[in-house]
Amino acid sequence: MGFLKKIFSKSSRPAPQQGGIFFTELETTLGFTPLNIAHYKRAFTHRSSNKTDDKGNPLNYERLEFLGDAMLGSVIAAHLFNEVPAGDEGYLTKMRSKIVSREHLNELGRDLNLIKWVESKVSAQHFGENIHGNLFEALIGAIYLDRGFEYCEKFIHQKVVEPYVDIAKLEGKVISYKSLVIEWCQKQKKSFNYEVYEDNGKEGQKHFAIKLTIDGRIVARARATSKKKAEEKASQRAFFAFQEKINKK
Repeated sequence: MGFLKKIFSKSSRPAPQQGGIFFTELETTLGFTPLNIAHYKRAFTHRSSNKTDDKGNPLNYERLEFLGDAMLGSVIAAHLFNEVPAGDEGYLTKMRSKIVSREHLNELGRDLNLIKWVESKVSAQHFGENIHGNLFEALIGAIYLDRGFEYCEKFIHQKVVEPYVDIAKLEGKVISYKSLVIEWCQKQKKSFNYEVYEDNGKEGQKHFAIKLTIDGRIVARARATSKKKAEEKASQRAFFAFQEKINKK
C-alpha cells in the first residue's frame, strides 16, 4: 500500500517557470496549472525516443495510457450509473463502450491536436491512427499523477462528458457494423465468411481486400490498410444493403 500511495499521491512540486511554449499551451488545454511538468512530457514521449529513467525503465506514454484508460473508464461508468438509474449492467457496459471507443478517443485526441507535442524519432506519418486516442489517455494519466482524481474527473467531464455524452444519441450509435452483421446472421441462421482476396491496388502502402459472403453469396467488398478496417468497411456496406432486415431483428 505504501508503494501505491507514493506512486499515486498528488505532487507537491511547485509549478515550473511559466514561459515555455509547451507549458503555456498545455495550461490552456488543461484549464488549470500543471504542477509537475515531467508527467506531461512523459505523456507525449513516443517509445521510439528510447528514453529511460536512472533504473533503466522506459520513459514513454504507454504506462500513462494504461492508467488514463482506467481513470476514463471509471469516471464514465460513474456518470452513466448516476444518469441512467434504470440501466442494467449490460446496458451500462454497452454505453460506456460507445463513449470510450477507440474511434471516439481518436477524435478527442485530434480535436485537442495532442500530436503536436509528441517527441519521437520517427516521422509522424508512420504513426498509426490510434496514437490520437493513446495520447488522450496518457494525458489523463498524467493529470491523475500530477493533480489527483478530482482534477482528472473534472477534465474528463469538461472534455468528454459535457460536449459529447448525449444518452439518446448514444443509444442509436453503432460501434461495430461487423458485430451487427454477425449477430443478425447468427439469429437468422445464415452462414457468413470474411475472406481476403487478391488486391491489385497500386498504392505504395499495403492494403487488404475483403469480401463478405452470406449464404455463399458475395454481398460486399472493401479495401483498407488493415484487415480489421477492411472487414468493418465491408460490414458497413452489407449493413446498409440489408438495413431494413437487420433492424427488424
